Amino acid sequence: MSTTNSRGPLSLAATLLTGTVALYMTLVAIGNITDFGTNQAFVQHVLAMDTTFKDEDLMWRAITSEGLQNAAYVAIIVWETLSALVLIAGTWFWARGQRIQGRRLSTYGLLMVMLLFGAGFIGIGGEWFAMWQSGDWNGLDAATRIFLLSGVVLVVNHLPGAERDA
Repeated sequence: MSTTNSRGPLSLAATLLTGTVALYMTLVAIGNITDFGTNQAFVQHVLAMDTTFKDEDLMWRAITSEGLQNAAYVAIIVWETLSALVLIAGTWFWARGQRIQGRRLSTYGLLMVMLLFGAGFIGIGGEWFAMWQSGDWNGLDAATRIFLLSGVVLVVNHLPGAERDA
């Protein structure tokens, strides 16, 4: 596999698409750091399950401790920030024609995003904490969009020829 600086259409696509997700994750992390309270309320309501149907068979799952809620939110922000940094590095390597490193880092970063939005928001938030039941604090549509976008970018990063196209 070549690591020369020539760039074909597949590696250009991988560069630009990875950069798009890197930009998105960077803006999400910056937004959550600089406007901490907005999404903090989101996380608190989802974990507390206070806007769900309040089915007693599910409410035992609720986390009402503000300390645990805030710890979860900070962990999300740290994960978002790390994902953004890994994706920025992956984009950098793709742009420099270093496809092997670009693909590797992009893969890690995209999987980090997919884990956050797929396992974290769709799985844990949506199902375990019944976020789907909330009319006010339901982030499933947004999480699904980002999960799918990241999956498409991951596929593009792994198309045959992206690492060697001329």
